Amino acid sequence: MNAPFRQVAVVVHDLEAAVRHWWQTLGVGPWTAYTLAPPRLRDCVYRGERVDFSLRHALAWSGEMQFELVQPLSGPSIFADHLERHGEGLQHLGRYVEDHPAEVVAYLEKGFTPLQSARGFGAEGDGAFAYFAPPGGSGPVVELISAPKVRIEPDFSYPEH
Repeated sequence: MNAPFRQVAVVVHDLEAAVRHWWQTLGVGPWTAYTLAPPRLRDCVYRGERVDFSLRHALAWSGEMQFELVQPLSGPSIFADHLERHGEGLQHLGRYVEDHPAEVVAYLEKGFTPLQSARGFGAEGDGAFAYFAPPGGSGPVVELISAPKVRIEPDFSYPEH
């Protein structure tokens, strides 16, 4: 649980419009966008239930901080929940971890509530993510991220390089 937070994520309705806005208005980018969906995305769990969900997301670095924009596509998800309850905005903070299964256990032992998880989004079938609500319900959603060794081909980059 000592890995630094390296990611700030915002849920959006329209990924392309959000990427353009963040680049043109805030100077954050370049962005690389991906679609994560079954069958590549495996072992999808939402609030304790096995479900299929899909999303599009774009990633960009600004210094040491990675920004993620997430657009839910299908199925139940914490992203769709956020849009319904709060509209677009800050949704979670992410930590990249070396031993994803061990970190998940550590978070559960500390009283974090599992919200959503999946694995297999890397080009070699690796990569995993898990989202948690903090104990007592106060504070942001936390994502534990096991980055894939090789990413899948992106849907698009903005601006194009």
